[in-house]
Amino acid sequence: MGGTVALGLLLPFAGTTLGAAMVFFLKREIAPKLQKLLLGFASGVMIAASVWSLILPSVELARESGIIEWLPAAAGFVGGMLVLLLLDSVVPHQHLDSDKPEGHKSALGKTKLLFLSVTLHNVPEGMAVGAVFAGLIAAGEEISAAAALSLSVGIALQNFPEGAIVSMPLKGTGKKGRAFLYGFLSGAVEPVAALITVLFSGVILPVLPYLLSFAAGAMIYVVVEELIPESQSGEHSNIATIGVMLGFVVMMIMDMALG
Repeated sequence: MGGTVALGLLLPFAGTTLGAAMVFFLKREIAPKLQKLLLGFASGVMIAASVWSLILPSVELARESGIIEWLPAAAGFVGGMLVLLLLDSVVPHQHLDSDKPEGHKSALGKTKLLFLSVTLHNVPEGMAVGAVFAGLIAAGEEISAAAALSLSVGIALQNFPEGAIVSMPLKGTGKKGRAFLYGFLSGAVEPVAALITVLFSGVILPVLPYLLSFAAGAMIYVVVEELIPESQSGEHSNIATIGVMLGFVVMMIMDMALG
């Protein structure tokens, strides 16, 4: 069990790291069409993961506990959306497709603001992985090891292009190592957030349905606020839509086949 949990927590981080490492192998930024496809793919993966890996297990756990089955899913989802909305309003950051910083005013440069944006994005993904593995440890039969690992693999798949998309523009500063470091550190928050959640697995069982749906709400917020607007801006939006379709189907099949 310990090895499975460790593997599951590190896979998403490995995906981000490998993506960031593309600064050493690619001479130019990712082509716009491919970037749109990858952003759409990431959106599709996160939407499907939110439903099959988080909300549906939340409903099942609530049913097993004798709670109104839709209550934790609804309350946690709304809570996750609102908390990310609050953080998005407070933490200074800047999106890839924007020249205007968001959140509180800050003297930080664009590179650091981009880093904070991706870090903010990665926190709910880490929470989601941690919540599922906490459920595996605490709940047992309701969440299988295969289902938990499928979520980790799915997030790792979408983290790979995400790491490259974030780090490649920073390569323009002329320092590949620095660009990689920012991508690497932005992904490091995922296993930290996941590990903190898992460490409390023994005491969170009563609130696990809420925690799972909270992570789903936070992930959907990222999709709606960041990934989809970036993928649909400018040209090649149809390619991004195809990416959403592919990402959703791949993650759905993985979760249903392995879960």
